[in-house]
Amino acid sequence: MLCASLLLVAMDATILNIALPSLIDDLQPSGRAQLWIIDIYGLVLGGLLVTAGALSDRWGRKLLFLVGFVLFGVASVVAATAGSSEQLIAGRVLLGVGGAMVMPSTLSLIRHTFTDARERAMAIGIWAAVAGAGASVGPLIGGFLVERYGWSAAFWVNVPVVVVTVVCGVVLLRESRDPHPAGIDWAGAVLSVVGIVCLAWGIKRVAKGSLGLDDLAVLALGGLLIGVFVRRQLRLEDPLLDVRLFANRAFSAAALVIFMAMLAIGAALYLVALWLQYVHGYTPFEAGLRTVPAALAGLVGALAAPRLMRRFEVRGLVATGLGVMGAGFALLALAPTPTPYAVIAVMLGCLGFGDGLAITSATSVLVSAVPAHRGGQAGAVSESSYEMGVGFGVALLGTIHAAVFTRRMIGTDLPLEGRELGIARGSVGGAEHIGRQVGGERGRVVVDAAERAFEGALATTAYVSVGIVFAVTVLTAWLVPRGFKATAGH
Repeated sequence: MLCASLLLVAMDATILNIALPSLIDDLQPSGRAQLWIIDIYGLVLGGLLVTAGALSDRWGRKLLFLVGFVLFGVASVVAATAGSSEQLIAGRVLLGVGGAMVMPSTLSLIRHTFTDARERAMAIGIWAAVAGAGASVGPLIGGFLVERYGWSAAFWVNVPVVVVTVVCGVVLLRESRDPHPAGIDWAGAVLSVVGIVCLAWGIKRVAKGSLGLDDLAVLALGGLLIGVFVRRQLRLEDPLLDVRLFANRAFSAAALVIFMAMLAIGAALYLVALWLQYVHGYTPFEAGLRTVPAALAGLVGALAAPRLMRRFEVRGLVATGLGVMGAGFALLALAPTPTPYAVIAVMLGCLGFGDGLAITSATSVLVSAVPAHRGGQAGAVSESSYEMGVGFGVALLGTIHAAVFTRRMIGTDLPLEGRELGIARGSVGGAEHIGRQVGGERGRVVVDAAERAFEGALATTAYVSVGIVFAVTVLTAWLVPRGFKATAGH
């Protein structure tokens, strides 16, 4: 039941990747609104996970899980009935709040349900496999629903699952909480949430290449607030987040691996979903079906990790997983254009397997390092890294891709002018829309130019991803002690 709920929350991070073209035609959101619709969910969820993890330890993991899932269902209705991009963004914000209450509780409840170290390691492997599968299966399920019932079905599908899960949760779950809970540091909670949002905004503007003085001020404010938050937590006897855990080099490396791996794969799934529909002309379901290699390979990697962890040190497993991911991105970066789907399929397989192996190993390190009564903190750090990685990946790499796309389109002589020219240069969806409106030879020129620009920008983003994965691999080899093993049961 916990895995079913996790699957639903994880799916919502990527399910709109496939629905975006249909949504654009219906709601006509601006280029910036499109990015916010996609990544606001992960950013809100990631920003609230630290607070939600602390609340689950103090108030009860079952209670927070059930309340969060009810909110998730209500938010799904808000998003499904959206008649404007503003309402859809609001619904995605509420989905992030509900998801933040659910996700740390799932890992914490697993921690308290499986007391045997070996069983716990396998349970965490299954948990990580489901989390990864959710991100990969989201486009497939989203494609099927969008093609048959429209983009709003990507949200309506949540409602019956929420109802069944809440009923089962009331019956099946046992309540668990910190036996000696302290009060909630609400000031620290505000600092963490506002700080993360400000940093996210600043990073988006940096990636866009249009950073002004006001954006610099917001970015600096985010860094300042996070610094104050960390200092405040160090002074508290029972902090919202025990930041001293990050003094453990293996713990810090594990959180970094989860964040950066999801940053890379989250952006890749988003961009590949657009590439399959706009460049190759697949329907939403056909595009979703072609992302399945990532889900299948992710399951294999995640389920193999617990057995491998009993034989090999974590550093080697994480480095192997990241190396496989890097190879996938390198393949995409060096592929000829137009890029054949076979290259994309192999790349997705590499990303899925490497992601499953690296993240499962890293999650086991996080759980091993946290005392049982603070299991929510392990869940918060793990899920914060996971969801913030997906959100920042779309925000950062997605914006880099959009900037390169626009620059390439500006360098192309298009048979358009005025507003039409601006829309065509703004996004591949806008170019396709204008191309269909114009029609004839002019429309074909616009569409062909957009497809070439999109593939060129995709290669550039792949090179950036290779650099990210390589840097994290080097940092992991330095931070994780030689011979370190994680049993997920200390």
